[in-house]
Amino acid sequence: MASTVDKAPISEFSLAEARRIVGDLFRPDPRIYWIDWGLTIATGHTLFLLVAFLPALLSEPAWLVWSLRVVGLLAASLLYYRSAMFIHELVHLRGDEFRSFRFLWNWLSGCTFLMPTFVYYTHLDHHRRKLFGTPKDGEYIPLACRPRYHILVYLALPFAVPVAAVFRFLVLTPLAWLSPTIRSLVHERASSMVMEPNYLRPLPTKNMMRIIIVQEVVCFIWLLVASTLMLTVLREWAWTLLLEAYLAGVVILMLNSIRTLGAHRFYNSGNEMTFVEQMLDSVNYPGGGILPEVWAPVGTRYHALHHLFPSMPYHRMAEAHRRLVRDLPEDSAYRLTNEASLYSALRTLWRRAGKA
Repeated sequence: MASTVDKAPISEFSLAEARRIVGDLFRPDPRIYWIDWGLTIATGHTLFLLVAFLPALLSEPAWLVWSLRVVGLLAASLLYYRSAMFIHELVHLRGDEFRSFRFLWNWLSGCTFLMPTFVYYTHLDHHRRKLFGTPKDGEYIPLACRPRYHILVYLALPFAVPVAAVFRFLVLTPLAWLSPTIRSLVHERASSMVMEPNYLRPLPTKNMMRIIIVQEVVCFIWLLVASTLMLTVLREWAWTLLLEAYLAGVVILMLNSIRTLGAHRFYNSGNEMTFVEQMLDSVNYPGGGILPEVWAPVGTRYHALHHLFPSMPYHRMAEAHRRLVRDLPEDSAYRLTNEASLYSALRTLWRRAGKA
């Protein structure tokens, strides 16, 4: 069954008009970034540690201890997920903006989660008009044009990625420092946060390579310190902490994978798309109350709006969307980017893929 996007009449879309409507909303407020991320990561780390050491503080009744640990781990994972999604903001900010925030985020979130900012710089290609939706876009797979098992394979990856990330930064990283051949392989195949497993990352500039190496060093040292602590001071809790970290990683990655499946309609088979086609392939979720902020935090619920204006800060998006819906024509293509719910978008994707 064709979707509304396929058959609804649309007027000519004016990017200039849309920008005029939201032109005063492009300045990010550093205070919001610091307060939001700071409280999120601090609470997340606190809950994570409480979950691990709760049995030493409270042993009875067992059902209550385990219930608190499950709820605490889920809450910590959701907070970590929100913290991690600030990487999306950082890659769109200019390099000279928010330097202190960028530095501290990488220390307390990026490198701790083994996802420093360099692994997401390829996201910028996802916004290039000539690359979006093509084989050179690592964040786009034409899932609506492929059999359904491709969706299932994609959703299975979060169970393997946490282990693969540890192997990448603990084992492959020092080998890459020693061997140019391994460096090229690691850079092309294991240095990007993308959907497409066969994506090859372009070789970096010298300046980018310096950034990559610095962030690799931090990740490597973090893993060495964590491993040493597990074998010595924290040996009694080592397996608990490892299992907790793995489960949190799976929850974070699974939520992000589900969010990604709902971010686009994925109907393009690899051809270059027009600007309006790219916008119509992207999805906004303006309704649903606070729930979309859980599975699509830090502005990612407005993905079509983000593709219109990639540099718009996340805390301005709700107001920008409200203005565009209010001031653009009734038959504007932008209105067709709205989806009632994540379930509705995923159901449509699943049905389309079933016809592939």
